[in-house]
Amino acid sequence: MSEIYTGIDLGSDKIKIIVCEKIDQNYHVLACTSSPSSGVKNGFISDMKSAVSSCKNAVREVSEHLGVRVTKVVACVPPEGCTMDIITGEADVLDPENITGTDVSNVLQDSLKDINFEEDELVTAMPINFNIDEETTVHDPKGMKGQRLSARVVVSTTPKEPLYRMLEVLKLAGLETIDICYGSFGDYYCLKDSKYDEVVGAVINIGEEATDISIFNRGIQIKHGSIPVGSKNVDKDLTYAYKCKLSDSRAMKEKFAVAVASYAEEGETWELPVDSEEVKMVNQVNASKIVEARVREILNVSKNEIKNLTNREIRYIIITGGLSELAGFQYLVEQEFGVMATVCNLTAMGIRHNQFSSCYGIIKYFNDKLDLRGKTYNMFSDEEREKMTKVDASEILDNISGKVFGHFFDD
Repeated sequence: MSEIYTGIDLGSDKIKIIVCEKIDQNYHVLACTSSPSSGVKNGFISDMKSAVSSCKNAVREVSEHLGVRVTKVVACVPPEGCTMDIITGEADVLDPENITGTDVSNVLQDSLKDINFEEDELVTAMPINFNIDEETTVHDPKGMKGQRLSARVVVSTTPKEPLYRMLEVLKLAGLETIDICYGSFGDYYCLKDSKYDEVVGAVINIGEEATDISIFNRGIQIKHGSIPVGSKNVDKDLTYAYKCKLSDSRAMKEKFAVAVASYAEEGETWELPVDSEEVKMVNQVNASKIVEARVREILNVSKNEIKNLTNREIRYIIITGGLSELAGFQYLVEQEFGVMATVCNLTAMGIRHNQFSSCYGIIKYFNDKLDLRGKTYNMFSDEEREKMTKVDASEILDNISGKVFGHFFDD
């Protein structure tokens, strides 16, 4: 039987929700939404009432497309303030002839025994590797033989107060949070590749108000940094230059400007409203120069932050976030970082926009977490699944085309 998961990402600008069905090793988007967000700033809850209201709207919207109400989610949490430590755990194997997911869970649970959770809350416990009888080192010991299993684990915690505020928002919106995960983990898992699992790399997510930079070593996040500049700064630059509304600047950025001004067309113009009766004609080259200057600054500051976070050789850089959808963005990235850097390219039908990378990736992370522990889970009952199959296929396609736009089992 297939599994159906729901991921949610509460961003400063949009609340993203994705419902995916996993069949074999493929993920199929059943419904998604990108709904306006309010009461969220830099991933943190700034206004509880507004955040709950916008979250309810997003849930209602995706539920209508799905045909059943979404009630359970795995949620993105901001990595700001997080701590990461490498610790060890060990346990006797229950059946020496066959190591199971239960043995894996027991080892991970043992690794947490000395962690003080008075001020911080557990987010993830990511095993680096497992040792069987202190002789064989593997990434997944299930099905192997041995008497004693140990593991080196990266344990990450985050301050309780901001996390609990976010979980309360989800609860008041009618959602049960099954698991949590850093959005940066989602970005990595969105494009997870075996070649990344053996080297050190960086993931850059250019958000609405801030840009997150995360360092991964062999597929495990080891460092995180953030710079207080993001996509909204581009909008503000255009607003200042053309004395227009922020919403009009954003539309011009997303639908008209290009990331590299040299690729802009001199003859292309954009009608920018000045008042109810007058419009200003904006040249694409001039608008793109403003956009390019700010984007280059974001990439350069991100480059410096990577150097501050680690002195290890960076073998890959993945850049995502809504701003990375700008026309010509890949050319700009290659100019700043070279060929080691690539722009996220979501190809799943229904979410072909980089704003969904974190939300989509945490679903994949959650599934991998289950697989390692030898467990399965479904966020919808059999009755709800049956209702989904009765939804008119044209409704699903309309949703997909029109909307394109770890506490669990650690005990």
